Parts: sequence; C-alpha cells; structure tokens
Amino acid sequence: MEPERFRSAAYRRVIDAPASALAARFGGEQVVAAMARMAEQGYPKEVCGLLIGHQHDWGWEVLEARQVANLNTERATDRFVLDPAAYQRIDRQLRGSGQEIVGVFHSHPDCPARPSPTDLESAWEGFLYPIVSVGSGKAAGMLCWTLDDARRVFRAVTWEIACG
Repeated sequence: MEPERFRSAAYRRVIDAPASALAARFGGEQVVAAMARMAEQGYPKEVCGLLIGHQHDWGWEVLEARQVANLNTERATDRFVLDPAAYQRIDRQLRGSGQEIVGVFHSHPDCPARPSPTDLESAWEGFLYPIVSVGSGKAAGMLCWTLDDARRVFRAVTWEIACG
C-alpha cells in the first residue's frame, strides 16, 4: 500500500530522524477508534479533524477527536483542506474549558501513514499530526508526527493509549 510517489525524494525529504523527544497520550482507546472509524467512513476520500486536549512539556494529551469537513473537492482522495470556519467554531467552544486544539488528524486512503509534501505545506509548529492509513476501506494503522519548524521536516512521535 505504498504508491510510487511515497518512495520519491520529495516525499522522503519531509521526514527526518531521529524521532521527536515529545510523546502523545490518547485519553482512551475510544479516541483512536473514533479516528479510525471516521477514516473508514470517509474512504476513499481523505477525512480530517481536530484533536482536543492539553499540551504539556512532554507532548500532547488527546482527549477527543472531532471530524471537520474536508473542503478539497478536486482532489479529496489524496488531499485535504481543513474547514477554517469549523476550526474557529471549535476553538470558540473550547474557550474557558481548560482544553484546546492540540493537533490535526487526517487519513491517507490506500497510502502509508506518512506525511506528504502537501502535509508539510500546511503544518503548524507545536501541533500533533496523526495520520490514519486506510487500505481498501479498513484502517490499517496510525502514525503520529510533529513539525520540526527549524528544519521544516516532520519527526515521528511515539504514542500510547492512556490506561484507566
């Protein structure tokens, strides 16, 4: 499930090692399952959404994933454009709650869960970027990434599901 373009130099340049020292903790299996379910339901198009939680010095605590519209109508099978109005609406809803938007997730239909040059163009420093790989309509795995803004590359982020 790796199209030729993912082996190109342009795609390899957007990822660098070593992995980030930061980590992601998802506040229960239901958060990861929700992202997988949304990705499967949106297949063969890319789905996208926002991660709600807390940022810490060690990384991100993700308590909820909310799907928002992918406004890309021309290439929705391999591109997403996050609805800015939905971002603003959710950001306003969170004010005073103690929670904030900490990242953006999206799916890669029939592609690996690795960021693309297009993903790099829209990435913001400080955010967590989970990518859900979906093969033939079934979630096939998730990897998390963050932007190393100094080098303009993604670094892998280790993640876990919080226990009880």
